[in-house]
Amino acid sequence: MNRRKFLSIGFYSFLASLGLESTVLSQDSNREEDDMLVNVDIPSPAELRGGWAAMAAFYAAHGWKNYIYATENQWFYHDGGGNWACLRFKDKDQAILIGHDHEYSNTYFGEAAAYFQEEETNLLAGAPEWWSFDLNPKPFGDWIGFIYGWDGEKWQRAAYDKQDGFEATGLLRACSVEGVNALSDFIENEHDKPDAELLKALITADANITEKMLEKVFPEDVAAGAIAAQRFLKADLG
Repeated sequence: MNRRKFLSIGFYSFLASLGLESTVLSQDSNREEDDMLVNVDIPSPAELRGGWAAMAAFYAAHGWKNYIYATENQWFYHDGGGNWACLRFKDKDQAILIGHDHEYSNTYFGEAAAYFQEEETNLLAGAPEWWSFDLNPKPFGDWIGFIYGWDGEKWQRAAYDKQDGFEATGLLRACSVEGVNALSDFIENEHDKPDAELLKALITADANITEKMLEKVFPEDVAAGAIAAQRFLKADLG
């Protein structure tokens, strides 16, 4: 995950006087005028959907329906070991991604700071008010380690230096955003190694996964798998 630090406008003026402004700007072209928020380099909800739905299909087909699934306005992910993420849609151009890793979330937000007697990390510092529209960590946990906001163009988070646990949750790998290898590994634990092109077809179907598509990959409850995948189509992605 990129943890970009944004330089102040005053510092850029100082660099300009030295003739160095263009050099630094080229290295930090994605800085924001408001240095309270930091851009987060992860895929958009639309780009996440195909892999997330494919993994949900696999889980549902094997009877594990409470780990990776979608409702009308939320997408859920749990790795089975206590680490989770949830994408919640407020509007077509407003969504938050929250979650927690029980080993690697070193950010203590809200009641967690008092419970663990740690310094609080304000995960909403500088964020618009709508980010807090639904910060209930249920059904997966008691604490939140990260809160990212999507404004229709980019993901952002509050500025902090502590590890928030997002990468450790394994969401991007499990949902096959990084390719088909992760999804292949999951399936291979239950079956023979699946054909990479068939897995790619599941992901590129963008949640429009059919029973016939699933039958080519695994023989379990493909009806349940197709239903689980297609639930990801309910959210309005604009």
